[in-house]
Amino acid sequence: MRIVLDTNVFISGIFFTGPPYQILKAWRDGEVQLLVSPSILDEYQRIGVELSLQFRDVDLKPFLDLLTIKAEIVLAPALPPVIHDDPSDDKFLEAAVAGKASYISSGDKHLLKLYEYQGIQILKPIDFVQRYLKSKGKK
Repeated sequence: MRIVLDTNVFISGIFFTGPPYQILKAWRDGEVQLLVSPSILDEYQRIGVELSLQFRDVDLKPFLDLLTIKAEIVLAPALPPVIHDDPSDDKFLEAAVAGKASYISSGDKHLLKLYEYQGIQILKPIDFVQRYLKSKGKK
C-alpha cells in the first residue's frame, strides 16, 4: 500500500502517539510504502527542526535517516494548481500522483476537503488507521 503523509502527520507521528505514530510504525514494519518528494522531505526536515527546539528529548535524526533509506523518493512534476487556498499543499498531490499512491493521510483542511484526487483517497490519520491498519489486526 503506497501512501503520502502530509507534514503534520509525519511530524505528529514522531513527536506524539496516536494514529500518526501508528502509520509511521506500519511504515517502519514494512506494511505501507511511504512516498516522498524532495520538496516534502525538505518540509519534513524544516518543521521537524523547528519542533525539536521545543521538544529537546526527541531525536529527529533517526527518522530522517530512515526516510532516505526506506521511503521511496519520487520526482514529482508540477501539476496545474489544485489547492488555491494553500498552493504549498499541491506538493503532496504531486508526489501521490507521481508515486502512484493509493492514499494521502493528512490533517490539513485544504487537502481533506478534496476527499479524493485522481483516484487517490485523502484521509485523516484516524480514518486510515481504522480502515486499513486495524483491519489487518494492528493496534
